[in-house]
Formats: sequence, structure tokens, C-alpha cells
Amino acid sequence: MPLISNKGKKKPFRSYRKPERTPVLQEEESEPGFLTQLWARAVEPASHPWKPVPFWALAVTSVCFAYLMYLLKTDLLGHHSFWMRGLHRVNLVFHEFGHPAFSFFGRTMSILGGTLGQLLIPLIVTTAFWRQRDTIGCAVGAFWFFENFLDVAVYMADAQVLLLPLIGGLGSEAHDWRNLFTIWNVLDKTTVIAGTTQTLGWLGMFATWIWLSWRWLCSKNT
Repeated sequence: MPLISNKGKKKPFRSYRKPERTPVLQEEESEPGFLTQLWARAVEPASHPWKPVPFWALAVTSVCFAYLMYLLKTDLLGHHSFWMRGLHRVNLVFHEFGHPAFSFFGRTMSILGGTLGQLLIPLIVTTAFWRQRDTIGCAVGAFWFFENFLDVAVYMADAQVLLLPLIGGLGSEAHDWRNLFTIWNVLDKTTVIAGTTQTLGWLGMFATWIWLSWRWLCSKNT
């Protein structure tokens, strides 16, 4: 029986191309906003420990804190002290800057913006030193932040008596806290609110001083 040869015969063409898969659409993760990123960076712990506090640095800083507290107690408005007048002028610059900076958020925020600006700058300085784990810088920034509470408390307490001279010789219509207390209908509680604000300022300054001393003890024991 003759053998049948397949030579010369063409094999049928078969396609081995793999079937196309339908691409899976992945949802794009939305990037966090600027304020969210800023907050995350602020609260994120630094990768290095706090800088040690030598005794001489604690002593010099403590003397400055004690002297400033004495001036805040005896000459809060800076009538006699050059240092208090200089500090008030620095705080006043940031206070006045806060009004136009927050004016985009409405009239109430524009009025409150003076105090917010006055507090925000020391808070930013404190946060920057905290991120760097600079112990002395962080303590000085925090002390400055809480010192502003006393300055704000004086302005609050003046909402009813109107004894403080305002910039440009303006009248009660330009008094920030009189306007704010009137808007919030708490003008009759001026004394209580001002007293509470002042107390928070003193407690914050003492707490900052205690924290700095504790950091010195930690440095001493390591």
C-alpha cells in the first residue's frame, strides 16, 4: 500500500493571538489639598530627637522668661519699659497685617483677623522650631505665642470702657473686640472673657517654662 506523503500540503493557518482583555479602569486617587498637606507635615513627627539643652541655655532663657513675666505683671502696656514697647510694636505689626489678610472671608473674619494674625505668626514660628526639634527655639516661640494672650486680653477688657488709644485716633467704631462682642451679643461678658484669656496666657507661659526645664532634665539624663 503506497504511503501518502503530506509533503507539499499547506497546513491550515491558525491564529494564536491571545484575546484582548478589557482594561480595568483604576480610580485615580485625588491628591490631598494644600491645607491637608500642611497639617500633615506639621503634625508628622520629625525623624531626629530633640536637641539637648545645656544648663547655660536653660539659665539664660529662664532669666529672660522671668524678667518678661515681671514686666508683663508690672508694666503690661509698656508705659515705662523699652522692651515692652518694642514687643507691643512687633505684635501690632502682625495684628494690623491680619485684618487685610483675613478680609476675604467676610466682615467678621476681617475684624477678628487682627487677633488671628497676632497669634498665627508666633504659632508658625513655634511649629517651625518644633519640626526642627530645636528645644530653645520652640520654647521661645511658644512663650511669645502665649504672651500675646495677655495683649489680646487687655484689648478685650477695653471693649466697654474704651480707654485704649486706637491707631489713627479712630473711635469705638474701629474697636475690634467691641465690634466682635456686639456681633456675638456677649458685650456684657467682657470681663469674664478677658479674664479667661489672660489666665490662659499665664498658664501657657508657665507650662512652656516647665516643659523647657523638663527637656533639660531629659538632656542631663541621656
